[in-house]
Amino acid sequence: MLKYPNAQLRSLIASNAESFNQIPGVVIIHETVNWTVVYMSERGLKQLGLSLDEVCSMTNAEYYSRFFNEEDAKDYVPKIGAFMHSNNQEDTLSYYQQLKFPGKDNWQWHLSSTKIFLRDEADKPLLSITISIPIDAMHHMAAKAERLLNENDFLRKNYTNFSKLSKRERTILKEMALGKTSIEIADELHISSTTVDTHRRNIRDKLGTKSSFEISQYARAFDLI
Repeated sequence: MLKYPNAQLRSLIASNAESFNQIPGVVIIHETVNWTVVYMSERGLKQLGLSLDEVCSMTNAEYYSRFFNEEDAKDYVPKIGAFMHSNNQEDTLSYYQQLKFPGKDNWQWHLSSTKIFLRDEADKPLLSITISIPIDAMHHMAAKAERLLNENDFLRKNYTNFSKLSKRERTILKEMALGKTSIEIADELHISSTTVDTHRRNIRDKLGTKSSFEISQYARAFDLI
């Protein structure tokens, strides 16, 4: 069941394999140096249409590029890397992932939780265990997850532009996203509408925005509204 050279570790995971296969999700065990798969429960292997040997023979890059959405991976992969240095055996890390299975056209959202499964004698993480559960049956959850990931992706790509805004410009950006006119913003901030108009032009120039929708994207992604 397990492709791992250490007999003791093989025995440890094999002794839990029956329980893993009863979990209503997919159980994946990674080694923590190269983050390659060393075990996957039967449910996951069936979804991928692969044997355990085939999955375990893949490099980390091959495995993720073949089945996972590259954009949302940019968000959770660094978090997993940092998590592996955690000193608390009981800590868990939860995150959303999108997977595309063979023969399917659409990405499927999963909620995954990872914890350290085994440490070596020097207390360094040796194996991690992840349980991944599909959430497509809960359509409102999938929609919210997708919106959050899209906003996160937008934030990463546009942080440099947003950082050019002054504190006053960020305040006005928020009001613009709420659909307020220059006169309404001027009354709230006790400045002239002409000054607001100038700020609005500067904001659009710095952000490179041309529509109200783009203004709203910035406001949502950077938690202004």
